[in-house]
Amino acid sequence: MWFVFALLSAIFAALTSILAKVGIDGVNSNLATAIRTVVVLLMAWVMVFLTNAQSGISSIGKRSWLFLILSGLATGASWLCYYKALQMGEAAKVVPVDKLSVVITIVLAFLFLHEQVTPKSLAGCILIGAGTLLMVL
Repeated sequence: MWFVFALLSAIFAALTSILAKVGIDGVNSNLATAIRTVVVLLMAWVMVFLTNAQSGISSIGKRSWLFLILSGLATGASWLCYYKALQMGEAAKVVPVDKLSVVITIVLAFLFLHEQVTPKSLAGCILIGAGTLLMVL
């Protein structure tokens, strides 16, 4: 089931790029990011209440709060940079560079989470890196 959600995430991310590229025409990229963030915030809270998950707030530990806040800050920085890059460059070039996050995630997961890097995942990282270079050069 995780694969279905991951695939849907990729589809929505692709739509996000195209819709954002059209939407930021003539709009400050920081303002566009803020508008997008408000929509995401509202959508996320609607899902929390629809699934009756709001009662779990009180059981979140300090460590989880810290890392969720740091993750939110990283997301915000990513979105601000992404929208600026998308406003300045072609979507077909910005998106592949953004997707280098896959390679960076695998490296960080190895270093900090001690996840395995298999020959297959290493080959995938090399191919993603090479593919990104081919697409932006």
